[in-house]
Amino acid sequence: MDLSLDRPGDFLFVRRVAARAITVMDRDITASFLLAPDRAVENWPATDAKALGAAHVDEILALKPELVILGTGERQVFPPAEFMAGFLRKGIGIEVMDNAAAARTYDLLAGEGRRVVVAFVLPASE
Repeated sequence: MDLSLDRPGDFLFVRRVAARAITVMDRDITASFLLAPDRAVENWPATDAKALGAAHVDEILALKPELVILGTGERQVFPPAEFMAGFLRKGIGIEVMDNAAAARTYDLLAGEGRRVVVAFVLPASE
């Protein structure tokens, strides 16, 4: 039987989502991170969606997204209004969802060639 690797495209993609790790291509990442189609920014200092603020917005905006997806862990948790407003003031859409939904949405949009950035919040290591 012939087997071949079917890669979704020329972008960094999410292969798997677990409670404490997300696999980007073939690498498990266990701390919060930002992911754009062309690069990943690891060790993003966020472990709780309810504690996100203006500094976190600036780190995401540095990747020049047209759309932002916030993955808040195993469950959807809305961040403070200050965080959301930071994107809306710049005319950038933001969607909040659990990490699994965020990964699926990111892969779909990145596969379409969109300039999407996903911010994954993972729990602090114990």
